[in-house]
Order: sequence, then structure tokens, then C-alpha cells
Amino acid sequence: MAKNRDMTAEDIFARVGSYMNEEHVAFVVKAYEAAKNSHEGQFRSSGEAYIIHPIQVAGILAELEMDPSTMAAGFLHDVVEDTAVSREDIIRDFGEEVAMLVDGVTKLDKLKYKSKEEKQAENHRKMFIAMAQDIRVILIKLADRLHNMRTLKHVSEEKQRRISAETLEIFAPLAHRLGISAIKWELEDIALRYLNPQQYYRIVNLMKRKRVERENYLEKVMTEIKEEISDMDIVADISGRPKHLYSIYRKMVLQKKEFNEIYDLLAVRILVPSIKDCYAVLGSIHTLWKPMPGRFKDYIAMPKQNFYQSLHTTVVGPAGDPLEVQIRTEEMHKIAEFGVAAHWAYKEGKKLTGDSKDIDSKLTWFREILEIQNESSNAEEFMESLKFDLFSDMVYVFTPDGDVMELPDGSVPIDFAYRVHSEVGNRTIGAKVNGKMVPLDTELHTGDIIEILTSKQSFGPSRDWLKIANTSQAKNKIRQFFKKQLREENIIKGREMIEKEVKAQEFDLKDVLTQGNTKRVIEKFSFTSEEDMYAAVGFNGITAQQVVNRLAEKLRKEREQLDTINKIVSDMNTAPPDKMTESGVIVRGIDNLLIRLSKCCNPVPGDEIVGFITKGRGVSVHRSDCPNISAGDEEIDRIIEVEWAHGTSSTRKEFQVDIEVSAFDRQGLLNEVMMVVAETKTTMVAVSGKADRDKIARINMTIKITDIAHLHRIVDRIKQVRDIYSVQRVIN
Repeated sequence: MAKNRDMTAEDIFARVGSYMNEEHVAFVVKAYEAAKNSHEGQFRSSGEAYIIHPIQVAGILAELEMDPSTMAAGFLHDVVEDTAVSREDIIRDFGEEVAMLVDGVTKLDKLKYKSKEEKQAENHRKMFIAMAQDIRVILIKLADRLHNMRTLKHVSEEKQRRISAETLEIFAPLAHRLGISAIKWELEDIALRYLNPQQYYRIVNLMKRKRVERENYLEKVMTEIKEEISDMDIVADISGRPKHLYSIYRKMVLQKKEFNEIYDLLAVRILVPSIKDCYAVLGSIHTLWKPMPGRFKDYIAMPKQNFYQSLHTTVVGPAGDPLEVQIRTEEMHKIAEFGVAAHWAYKEGKKLTGDSKDIDSKLTWFREILEIQNESSNAEEFMESLKFDLFSDMVYVFTPDGDVMELPDGSVPIDFAYRVHSEVGNRTIGAKVNGKMVPLDTELHTGDIIEILTSKQSFGPSRDWLKIANTSQAKNKIRQFFKKQLREENIIKGREMIEKEVKAQEFDLKDVLTQGNTKRVIEKFSFTSEEDMYAAVGFNGITAQQVVNRLAEKLRKEREQLDTINKIVSDMNTAPPDKMTESGVIVRGIDNLLIRLSKCCNPVPGDEIVGFITKGRGVSVHRSDCPNISAGDEEIDRIIEVEWAHGTSSTRKEFQVDIEVSAFDRQGLLNEVMMVVAETKTTMVAVSGKADRDKIARINMTIKITDIAHLHRIVDRIKQVRDIYSVQRVIN
């Protein structure tokens, strides 16, 4: 990742131009222009123009050689969240695919939550669900987080610590699972700087002190390797790789070591043309220096789940100190740096699909996110399950056939059995680890060979397994088994619970359990049938109260409306004669009842008006042509006659009205319109204006008038202004 300097938009266009055709580059440029216009006038905490951030995010994606849609979404990823641009606008201008990617990284800021933690958990859940549908969502989010981390110095200390902790907990492990080490290491090092600055700068200073010594040592080592393989006719690129600060810090903390006790601060990396050359060079290295027992790892024959491939060996180097050597091909190195992004990198004429069997088999873990989501009752539970299943350290175990399987650290044979297949898990009667029978709660370790013993006569899992299993996948499969086994019992139990709740809410069963009501509830909660609804209640997957509240929703509204109307009618029958309210409106036979002028159509004296009985808010007065007045069978009884009091306008009471002026956009237009309104001695409450690409200007004004005649005078004066197309009253 280019972290030493900021990229410009031109840099990005040149970069994508190296692997895209002209049409796709133009699409990316169009997205940049749209983002630039949308963020006009916005600034970051650093004081820089906001567009700098989308440019840098897109720059990171360009280094990953992402496709046109992902690049466009990189530029546009904040417009829905931070500007007036809507998802529909993006669909119109850039298509459904770009809109889906932008929506996947957009926070849920419009909703209200009980706490910051709940809000953050919901935002993460939304992001992960979008990621499970298209992994490019998380690549955009990682690029977004990386640039935010690079500019973290411009925010408060509290925010620095909070964002850094979240980065270490979620985003760095996610980058690791996707094999994008170039992003992972940088996120971890920056997070350490803000979470533990004392240790961070201590390690930096300690590494600087021995830098010359290490470089001289490294030069000697690389010279010896070059001489050793010079006769092998292999073109090798040999370089030194300094250990990342966060990995040094973790080793110091976890292994309780001082800095001077850590010997593998450097690793030698050797890049060769082919896999055959990798093993040939490995042999030469082991001939040159003595390998350390137990420190050889062959990730070429057995790649990690995040696509990583390489040979790792630790030898006793020239000075008698441990020296780590990594050997891989150029292609393996690219994958080690960019992980899944290297597999999905854009190729001209090909779309990102990720359909190859190799990629598909190694990305099954992120599709499990949907399963975790379906079994989680809330966002916090979802994130806790996700952290264990996806973000904990992993162990690599073998099937009896030699296949490698990746499981979260702390997994037991039951987790392994259900990872193989749900039927294997359900029929498990025992397990062998490395050829020996072990209890089902035995913790598994990397290198273990696991054999699951099954029987067709097995009665299925025990409920105690829910306490033994550690992965969400295993627990969910066990719950599903019992849910299916007890389905009939749960259907009967659920039906009884719903009927009891209906009676408790004082409704008739025949009125509530209608086909229409039941169908609506089934669709709302995504059940497949009425029996599923009853079974879910019986299984405590959903409460009877939740179901009945939905079943009786329409009946409850009708009951409340009837109560309100009865109260109004009762008040009318006992009320004194007509009385004018403060609004200047007479409601026949009503006293001490709240009368308000509706803000959707802002009626003024002279307009034809009607009254509408509202729930708990008295009578709202609308213009008779207001579209918000419904005259359906359910609403007609709530409409009542009202009229303006005689002489209302003479009281000089002012009424607020919204008008919209359409005109040809030209310089000075807004000032002229405001001038003629001011000449009529009219109070202006609010004024705003905008123009579209066709030079059509729209000026929206909120003014105060005394009656309809006053409004007509204002409209006539505005129409006399040059280039005015129309003036109309606005109904919200």
C-alpha cells in the first residue's frame, strides 16, 4: 500500500488505465466527478476538503486492481451517508451494482438505538450481511478504515482509542481472514500507536538503534544465499523483511520477552519462478545452515484458508542466531500481500464473480455469516458469535484422508464433526484424536488428526452438546435438530400460547386468526407456513405476544379509532354552540378540543377546508384538495365540517405558506424574487434554491400571509419577474 504519500485523482485514473479499457476508466472518472460535486463544501477533521478521503479510498482499491463498479463505489461510498444523494440517485446514474456496494458500507445513522454499542453492532451486522452477499463490500470498507486510521491524529484521543480498539478487534482480523496482509499489518501497527503509544515508540526506538547492525547482518546472509544458489540456474529475488511492530509487541506480551530476547526481527524472503524452484532453494538453505526442529512449515502443499502459500523455515544463521526464511513464487507473494483481492483482481473483459471452485471452497466461512445472522436474536449476539467463529486464532487439523480443516482455537471434536457435515455431527457417538479415543469436549490443536465415529442407530445429539460445542455453526445445527424433532409438539404448544394471548388482549379468536391476518404475519416474520409460525412460538423462537400484536394490529387500530370517534361525538352532543378557536376556524358544537392547522397543506383564510379527527391530537384542518385527506370507507367517519370564522383576516393573524418558483437559472434571480416579495411587506420565514443541469432553477419560500387574497398578490408580483416559468403553492 502506498502510505508515504497521498494519491491524486489523476494518479488513480492512470493506475486504473493500466488495466481497464477507456469506457471503464470514463465510468470511474464519472464517479469521481459525482463524489466531488456531492461533497463540495464539506471538510474533514483535519481541515482538508472531504473529497480527499474518497480519493484515497479509491487509490487503495486501485492498488488492488479492483473492477470499475468497486472503484466507482470507492469514490461514492460516503455520499448517501453524508450528502443529499440517495440510493435511487446512484442506481439512476451508476446502476444497481454500484448502489448495492455503496449501501453495504453505509451506516444506519437514521435509526435510533438504546446505546452507542447497539448502534455500532447493528452497523457491523449490516456490513457483514452485505459482505456475505458480495465480498467487495468488505474490500471497500477495509480501504475506508485504512485511510481513516492513517489520518487518526486529527480526532480526539477518546475517538483515537475507540477506533483503534475496534480496528484490532474486527477489521485487522478480517483483513487476515481475507489474506490481505498489506492492509492487516498497517492497521495493526497504527492501532498500537494510539492504544499503547509508550510501547509503540519504545519498540520504534529500539529497532532504530540496531538498524545498521541488522542491515549489515542481512546483507551478509543474502550474499551467502546468492552464492549458494548461483549454480542452480534459478532467478531469485532475495530481500529482507523487517518484523512488523505489532507482531513484535504481541510476542513481547504473550511470550513475556524483552526486546533483546526476540531474535527473529528479520526474515529473508526469496521469490522464485516456480514451485519446483521453491523446494530446490529450501534444500540449499538447509544445506547452508542447520534447520531448527519443529520450525518448518509447508504452506504450499497445505495452503492456509486465506489463500496464503509459502515455505517457512527457521535456521541457525551465520552468527548462531535464529533466522527465518520464506520461499515462494511471485504469484504466491502477490496473494500473500493482497489475498482474496489478488484472486478477484479485475481482468479486462471478465467480471468479478469468485466462482472458481478453489476460491469458493476457501470462502465458505464468510457465507456462514448468514447462518449466524439467522440464529442470532440481536446484533450484539451476532457480533459475539462472529468474533469467535471468524476472528479468533485458528487451529489447522486433518481428516483421516489428509484434508486440512480450519477451526477457531478452542474447538472440540463436535465442532469438527458439524464442520464436516450436519449429518456427521448428528450421528456422532465418539471421536479419535491422533488414533486415540478422547472425550467430545477435548480441545483440538494444530496438526491433530481427527476421526469422528458415527452410527446410523444414533438417537442424535445430546442437549449437553450445546454447552460443549464452541462454534456457532455447531450450536446452530444442534438447535435445528431439536427444533425439527420437536416440531409437532411445538406446533400444538405454540397454538395454545397464541390462543391464550388473543384472549388476554380481549379479542375474538375468529376475528384475529383470519387467513388474511395469518398471511401477513407469515410474510412479516419470513415463515413458510402457518405451522411454522406456531412451531416458532412453541420453540420460544418468537413470543406469542409478538405474533398476536401483528395478528390483531388492524383490529386494534379499528378499536382505537372507534373509541376516539365515540369520544368526539359524545363531546359534540354535550358541548356549547359554535366557538371560534385560536386558529380562526369554527368547528360546529366543539369546545375545549385542540384545533390545529395542518402543516402539510397550510390552509389560509379563503381556502375551502375540512376537519379530520386525529388520534390523540384533536382536529387537524386541511385544504379540501389536500391529498393527505383520505375518504376511504375506514376514514370517512373521521371527516367533519369546519369553516373560517367571519372576519378572520381582519384580525391580522398570519398564516404560514410554502410556495415554489420555477424559472430559468441566471445571475441575480434569487435576489429579484426576494426583492418583490419584500416590497409586498410580507414576512419570509425561509428561502432556499437549487438549479439542475438544464438550468432550471427552483426557489422554495416559506412566507407568512393574512389570507388567500394576500397570497394571490404575492404570486402576481413574482410572475412579473423576468424568466419566471411558474409559481405554485406546495403541499408537503
